[in-house]
Amino acid sequence: MANIVLLHLVNLFLIVEVVIKGTKMGVEALSMDYYVTRCPFVESIVRNTVNQALQNDPTLAAGLLRMHFHDCFVQGCDGSVLIDSTNDNTAEKDSPANLSLRGYEVIDQAKQAIEGLCPGVVSCADIVAMAARDAVFWAGGPVYDIPKGRMDGRRSKIQDTIALPAPSLNSSDLITAFGQRGFSAQEMVVLSGAHTLGMARCSSFKNRLNKFNSTHDVDPTLDSNFARILTRTCTAGDNTAVPFDWTSTNFDNAYFNALQLGGGVLTSDETLFMSARTRGIVNAYALNQARFFFDFSQAMVKMGLIDVKEGSQGEVRSSCRKIN
Repeated sequence: MANIVLLHLVNLFLIVEVVIKGTKMGVEALSMDYYVTRCPFVESIVRNTVNQALQNDPTLAAGLLRMHFHDCFVQGCDGSVLIDSTNDNTAEKDSPANLSLRGYEVIDQAKQAIEGLCPGVVSCADIVAMAARDAVFWAGGPVYDIPKGRMDGRRSKIQDTIALPAPSLNSSDLITAFGQRGFSAQEMVVLSGAHTLGMARCSSFKNRLNKFNSTHDVDPTLDSNFARILTRTCTAGDNTAVPFDWTSTNFDNAYFNALQLGGGVLTSDETLFMSARTRGIVNAYALNQARFFFDFSQAMVKMGLIDVKEGSQGEVRSSCRKIN
């Protein structure tokens, strides 16, 4: 009972925070109850669709969470990552940075069900944000609510994905990249904790292994035993996947524990522990999972407000894969 009360208090706090921050960021049209009268069943439709998909394939939780991040960091949270390429335009999803994204079919399924009840009302951008939230909770992470009312963007171009932080960035670069979107170093670290779910392909970190990069030895920030495991695994090819931590389908703080042991898979992971500017934050989340959950919830709500389109700035797509 005490845990339930605490969760309700956290939700109440987040709601107050979102109202305050939303007003400051110029997204007054967004609200927690945006669809209460417009499409009252949207939350349950998205949640049920996500839960069913994750029961069949738990690894999709990471995909849905990553999709929201990759959407918001490019042209804002506007569903642009969902748009298919055409003969005269190569869209975001076909960028090398997005080729490993998964879960598009889950968004399509939710959208189709929603359109059957409330045509032209619920944006794809909102569905992506809700699906990420529901995936986090399904995987054992924190419960939190998000404001709704985003419009879908009308632009999706491969060149815009240069805004996505590369896996080779160091801590200073990451602080700069996230800072340009209004995030502090602490918020950058906690959002990096999303890597507690999912896998990384060998192509994104094999430069740290001397077998695949003759210009240097094994990255000294890697645990030597872990480096040998990665090297052996990646002989199977660039698309071979390695989990970020030992509980890759559970949302927990094991990612931060792995960083402390020299087990960060990507350069952008391990640099968080190696840098004096962020090591203390990593240690705090490794020690206290509840603190990680609370801060992650707040950072996710804030991320969902990046460059939100409102009113005539966007549209509600009838299909998430193409502009109306």
